Amino acid sequence: MNQPHARIVILGGGPGGYEAALVAAQVGAQVTVVDSDGLGGACVLTDCVPSKTLIATSTTMSVVNGAEDLGIRVGADPAGGAPARGAVSGRASAVRAGRSHASADAPRLYARVKALAQAQSADVAKRLAAEGVETITGRGGLGGPDAVIVDGQRIQADAVLIATGAMPRVLPGAEPDGERILNWRQLYDLPELPPELIVVGSGVTGAEFASAYQALGSQVTLVSSRERVLPHEDADAAMVLEDVFRRRGMMVLSRSRAAAVKRTRDGVVVTLEGGRTVRGSHCLLTVGMEPATRNLGLEEAGVTLDGRGFVEVDRVSRTTARGVYAAGDCTGVMMLASVAAMQGRIAMWHTLGEAVQPIRLDHVAATIFTDPEIATVGVTANAVESGAEDAVAVKLPLATNARAKMQGFRDGFVKLFARRGTGIVLGGVVVAPRASELILGVSLAVEQSLTVDQMAHTFAVYPSLSGSLTEAARRLMLPASGRR
Repeated sequence: MNQPHARIVILGGGPGGYEAALVAAQVGAQVTVVDSDGLGGACVLTDCVPSKTLIATSTTMSVVNGAEDLGIRVGADPAGGAPARGAVSGRASAVRAGRSHASADAPRLYARVKALAQAQSADVAKRLAAEGVETITGRGGLGGPDAVIVDGQRIQADAVLIATGAMPRVLPGAEPDGERILNWRQLYDLPELPPELIVVGSGVTGAEFASAYQALGSQVTLVSSRERVLPHEDADAAMVLEDVFRRRGMMVLSRSRAAAVKRTRDGVVVTLEGGRTVRGSHCLLTVGMEPATRNLGLEEAGVTLDGRGFVEVDRVSRTTARGVYAAGDCTGVMMLASVAAMQGRIAMWHTLGEAVQPIRLDHVAATIFTDPEIATVGVTANAVESGAEDAVAVKLPLATNARAKMQGFRDGFVKLFARRGTGIVLGGVVVAPRASELILGVSLAVEQSLTVDQMAHTFAVYPSLSGSLTEAARRLMLPASGRR
């Protein structure tokens, strides 16, 4: 039954919370968002928006450093000129290429990062206010399955959404101090760019920051406990990225697990298992996330947590407590802003009696914002190679694409997977600049069960990077005699 006047209380103002609030308000519910850190949550204020702003600057630095390859003469540094305050020149690139003179101004860069995050948070607040959503600043918890308590105030609710997010995991023996030993939320308060940055952890977050700071001019050492970077991603994509990292001067330490991080007089020393040490000016820890679910009264209200403390939910975001839903990083379900937002929307549609489809995680597109970017959707190469999916694949190197040649892009590829016999597109991988934009074509094909024939008959602009998608589809087309 439709419940347009239901009282909805949401704990957390990140994407899972504020997107849910907008949906519920538009349906006609009375909505209250309780948030202690600022609307937009960690995604907007400390994680996704700031990091991608930093990465946008680093990408521009890479373009500048490669300008002479495109026939653009980069001016020399003025004789005796001093770098900007807090700056690190693109010296690693300069040494390799012998010509880069760009430098990053840390105070201006970090000020821009934080200003954009605050502006985005303000936009979220305005949107919620325009939809009539009440916001309460404070830390809330459950007072049973049908109530939230905020600073002693009890708010009754017809439904509650838990969207409290997650926090950077702390590695025992490497506790952040905010000055030399850092988690990624502390980077933007530094007075300078780290001259010699040691990044511990080679997952998505570690790879993104390693890529960004190397481009900005830091000398980066990436400590990976696995055999390669991005161990959970497409192996071909990870190998391309690791090759790019090494060519650009990054030191990648494979099969090296950090045991401890200590400050020295003017830097840090990272001790690896086995006793080897690595020295640098700063250390960035990217060793995973822990759910922000403690001391919220969840288990007392009947909400089940898994062994790591994440909230267990079903495909329509329900917890084990009647009327209590959860969305976002606190659930541990594909920690992406897009997934958090969809979980929150689905929760509201479900509790308010609207038509809803359970979340389809196999259709989620994801991007790693390194240089080049890595974007994926649908089935994986592992599933195809193991026989779990009866599919055929094709991989086209980006170096053969005319537009890529024009823009000086050499590293990357387009990979498509299609079901054997029917040609239905099951997924793909794009490794390229702006792969986050290019993957949309593959996502549409996966979501709508399009065939490679339909993709192949779609006009692509020439020259364009997206032309590689249609070319890959043409290569997967079966002749009429081969159809089953």
